[in-house]
Amino acid sequence: MNLYYINHNYRYEAEKLLRLFFPLEKIIEYTQFNETTEDYLLTRIDGEENLTLTAELSLNGEVESKVKAVKKSECDDLELELLLLAYDLLCKMCGFTPKWGILTGVRPSKLIVKRLSLYGEENARDWFLNTYKVSTEKTELAINVAKTELKIIEKAGDKSFSLYISIPFCPTRCSYCSFVSHSINSEKAKSLIPDYIEKLLEELTFTAKMAKENNLRLTSVYWGGGTPTTLEADELDLILTHIENVFDLSDCLEYTVEAGRPDTVTKEKLEVLKKHNVGRISINPQTFSDSVLNAIGRKHTTAQTEEKFLLAKEVGFDAINMDLIAGLPTDTVESFKNSINRAIELGADNITVHTLALKRSSTIVTENESDTVTDRDIWEMLDYAGKTLTENGYYPYYMYRQSKSLGNLENVGWCRKNKECFYNVLMMEEYQSIFSVGAGAVTKLRTEDGSVIERIFNFKYPFEYISRFQEIIDKKERMRSFYNAE
Repeated sequence: MNLYYINHNYRYEAEKLLRLFFPLEKIIEYTQFNETTEDYLLTRIDGEENLTLTAELSLNGEVESKVKAVKKSECDDLELELLLLAYDLLCKMCGFTPKWGILTGVRPSKLIVKRLSLYGEENARDWFLNTYKVSTEKTELAINVAKTELKIIEKAGDKSFSLYISIPFCPTRCSYCSFVSHSINSEKAKSLIPDYIEKLLEELTFTAKMAKENNLRLTSVYWGGGTPTTLEADELDLILTHIENVFDLSDCLEYTVEAGRPDTVTKEKLEVLKKHNVGRISINPQTFSDSVLNAIGRKHTTAQTEEKFLLAKEVGFDAINMDLIAGLPTDTVESFKNSINRAIELGADNITVHTLALKRSSTIVTENESDTVTDRDIWEMLDYAGKTLTENGYYPYYMYRQSKSLGNLENVGWCRKNKECFYNVLMMEEYQSIFSVGAGAVTKLRTEDGSVIERIFNFKYPFEYISRFQEIIDKKERMRSFYNAE
């Protein structure tokens, strides 16, 4: 698909808009138009004060265009006006109307939070429905999420931060995964773990020092990956003990460790987590269909998932999340509905419903295994999830979107009363600084008013993290001065 943007520089949003309708096609950009028989989207602005906005779409040999005249001095958002012309053409000629309208960003609830705070609920609702063409269903979802997020923000307070620990190791790699994670079935990857932990402890010490120097309070701790419980019980104990020794946890509202793969969960590991006051864990089935698990490369069964969930309850965890993914290869609407029902029956406190994202580096895409369900099936899956979870006492508390997600849909965290994950909200909506350690971790430094956010990127791969560790520390020296510069 060709993309022409002429006499304007709105190329980024035009490309994002086109990807809503053609998520897997290669998009080639041009600044001048040449006659062609290939499919294309053209957006153009002509004039100085009296402007002519043009959008033209060529698809399968058919060409349609829309034109609008505006005065530059009277137009509040020229980019939006131009993209809406293109959006209308794309909806018409593709026979598909995205439920999130023209919105392409990953944080729609962040937009609503800001609008709610400034202008109230009715104004925010009208803005989403009529300006951005968001469906009624998704507008109400965004508003409900935003209301919960506002309560969580207040609890975090000022001069606070959260801590993220990256453990980039897994038992095996899932076919939909695009994260940097190493399978410990590889002896080479497994041999990295001792050195990785050693450097991780050093980085935790440095990070705690930066937090203390800047008088910041730690409000939540979150271990992700990869799969943190890929580590052995004594390795988990070593890191947990070190965190207690170097950080002040007296203001910590929440401590989460992802035990996402049931095949990594043992009673010994759960008892170690519990001993160190970890209050929230994830045990993620992704699906309760054994055939789908096999198709995506998960080396566990639904019976194991249920067994490990009940074991965690027995050990004493009363905040357990389960992740489910809509749109997995070979899954069906009925099978997905069964997964939702089973997670509810087990009594999961949080159920995060993801939409499959076809990431470029995932096996599903690189090996052309994207035998996924239709957009209509995805809509039915998410509609059922929302309706059924609501009926069973769950409410949405955080939300984000990913590029190339099926149907341009969203990921939503649902929870029972008072079971929200603070970290998910504070991190995703960028309401707080996030100090991140480990391979692939991204530290976000945020000023109190949110006007400035700086990112510090750690090296992605464990071997690089280990061998170039001093470079990471050198970059993180920026943490020393960032808050004093406010």
